[in-house]
Amino acid sequence: MTFAIEPTEAQAAIAEAMAKICSKYDDQYWLKVDDTGAFPEAFVEDIAAGGWLGVAMPERFGGAGLGLTEAALMMQAVAQSGAGFSGASAIHLNIFGLMPIVKFGTEEQQARFLPPIIEGKDKACFAVTEPNSGLDTSSLQTRAERTNSGYRITGRKIWTTSAQRANKILLIARTTPKDQCRKPTEGLSLFYADFDRSKIEANPIPKMGRKAVECNTLFIEDLEVTNAELVGEEGAGFKILLSGLNPERILFAVEAIGLGRAGIRRAAQYAKERVVFGRPIGQNQGIQHPLAKAWAELEAANLLAFKAAALYDAGKECGAEANAAKYLGAEAGFHACETAVLVHGGMGYAKEYFVERYFREAMIARIAPVSREMILNYIAERVLGLPKSY
Repeated sequence: MTFAIEPTEAQAAIAEAMAKICSKYDDQYWLKVDDTGAFPEAFVEDIAAGGWLGVAMPERFGGAGLGLTEAALMMQAVAQSGAGFSGASAIHLNIFGLMPIVKFGTEEQQARFLPPIIEGKDKACFAVTEPNSGLDTSSLQTRAERTNSGYRITGRKIWTTSAQRANKILLIARTTPKDQCRKPTEGLSLFYADFDRSKIEANPIPKMGRKAVECNTLFIEDLEVTNAELVGEEGAGFKILLSGLNPERILFAVEAIGLGRAGIRRAAQYAKERVVFGRPIGQNQGIQHPLAKAWAELEAANLLAFKAAALYDAGKECGAEANAAKYLGAEAGFHACETAVLVHGGMGYAKEYFVERYFREAMIARIAPVSREMILNYIAERVLGLPKSY
């Protein structure tokens, strides 16, 4: 496989088209939704109307049938426009979140579940993490007990995004007790079901940033699902989840890089215009060097992220590259946004200059969907051959 440093003409056109849509939604728009917590409905409707929610979905169901590289270019353009994670997270799940259904669902499930998501008619949330398990997915306690027609699910989930507006839920639950399985990762099953609010209570979590796209704690009590809502084989849920980890890491990486670029762009413009002691502050190396360093870090992380995407699209192993890209992209994005705030000085702390929102949102990719420490563990063990540390 040849890794292309520059996108093809068709790929570049995707980023340009997305940037054009995003140009309708300026920083004032994103400041407002961040202040009010209102979901960016108009933005998402525009994305859906253009058919972009199905960029990586099969063509036979109304998608574009493109790859992770194209999806990454699209999502990076969203974040880079200034929408940041307020915009990217509003559509993130639609892009690759339902790939378990594409890869492991039956033809009937795909025909039933995918078109409404691609068209923006269905709104889904993804429920994996639990309060008492964190990243230890094998220790999930939500249980799905067999019934005559399917399963009855009871348990708790946390950090479930967009549950307030979802009508569908993709969730993982234990169908076989852990002590009855050969491995702790066995006995977990994946379901895609209706979000029945008489059985699921969703409570928003007050948080540091991205107020417009809420996260929730879910309390699930006797949620009835049918056998037709089981995705893949019973007990294979963990394996199915693993198949989607690398794309998610890559998308988080490019979104963080895009947000960092937005911060650097604003900071450089401010540095040209802000005059102190009779000269623009951008003339001072104390301003120039941090911005230049941030740019270099972003570009280096970007190369690895798109190398990882190219490997994935070619069907090759990309675990190390995807994890490292997520680590480097998140760190570079955070440092860029921190630099943008510092370049603005006191005004960087003011909402009217927008970079304080970038800085708050930049923390997301450092934490989710996997911590920096677990990524370093993965690289140490899988790449360097060091003994497992946990």
